[in-house]
Amino acid sequence: MNRLKQLREGNMLTLKELARATGISAQSLSGYERGVNQPTADRLIWLADYFNVTVDYLLEMEER
Repeated sequence: MNRLKQLREGNMLTLKELARATGISAQSLSGYERGVNQPTADRLIWLADYFNVTVDYLLEMEER
């Protein structure tokens, strides 16, 4: 999920900071960014809400 990393870095957040803000572990977030793991639907929605984007945007199915 390249967009997750772009959003995180664009907002000047570390993995630990995003983990604290979302309740998703830094290890899980790192796995999502590297494409090793896929987030559940609940986590996708939570991350999209946090960054004020759509789930489709996070999944790279639409432009902003």
